[in-house]
Amino acid sequence: MEFNKYFQTDEDCYRYLSETKWSFENPYQCKKCGHLKYGKGKKPYSHRCCKCNYDESPTSGTMFDKLKFSLLIAFHICFKISTKKKGMSSLELSEEFGLRQKTVWEFKWKIQQAMTSSRMSQLEGKVQVDEFLIGEYEEGKVGRSGDSKKKLVIVGLEILEDKKGVGRAYAQVIEHASSKEFRPFFETYISNDATVITDAWKGYLPLKKDYPNLEQIPSEKGKGMQQLHIHIMNIQGWLRGIHHHCSKERMQGYLDEYHFRYNRRAMMGSIFDLLIKRMVQSEPKRLIKSKIKTVL
Repeated sequence: MEFNKYFQTDEDCYRYLSETKWSFENPYQCKKCGHLKYGKGKKPYSHRCCKCNYDESPTSGTMFDKLKFSLLIAFHICFKISTKKKGMSSLELSEEFGLRQKTVWEFKWKIQQAMTSSRMSQLEGKVQVDEFLIGEYEEGKVGRSGDSKKKLVIVGLEILEDKKGVGRAYAQVIEHASSKEFRPFFETYISNDATVITDAWKGYLPLKKDYPNLEQIPSEKGKGMQQLHIHIMNIQGWLRGIHHHCSKERMQGYLDEYHFRYNRRAMMGSIFDLLIKRMVQSEPKRLIKSKIKTVL
């Protein structure tokens, strides 16, 4: 209700983008000549440089540039994807707003890019790590089968002490279950001082040099790291239930979307604002070309 009250027209959205794009922390500076003073532009809340007369709109250079639908609808889509516990598929969004599914699918890709981890906060304390597969059942292909068509993902989850539950989590698509593939994930997302718990797979052994507190325990079909495997099942259930299918090229985007919400589950009141800020501060990114194939 608060969202609908605050954003009723496109002009409301332009005002919000303008206040986000040119703030006290990030004041206006002309993109063409670097001048700092501006006047009113042609479009709502646009800034016109007082020196070279370059007219810049609040959407220019952001992920809202060259939208194929109204800015108000774009804000509604961002709000629903960021605040709903399970997000929404492009099919659901296209039906609700009367848009082509491909159009929503392309815009959702931009949103997922903005949801990529900032990589500024590593997992600390006790961290459980494992890999899992995403995809349809393949006869004769089990475990870490190298020639499987499924997507292989490594995931790490913080385990809070004194039975306080779980903390943050990150996941990354990898090609093979090897130390070479594991290392970039570890270096990006896990503190070297963390107590890392993995199963007994040999691919983790070379990482002990840089992660001296790494411990390997028997998996026992997931019982050895119960919290992590509940997290994995939740991811798999979300992908099957909401999106049904996802190409390998788009998989990382869906993992980023899931963990953007998951890692901010205690601050849902500000998650929409953070998403818009990221989309304003990021240049539009090229869409990965792949067939939709009922990618929802």
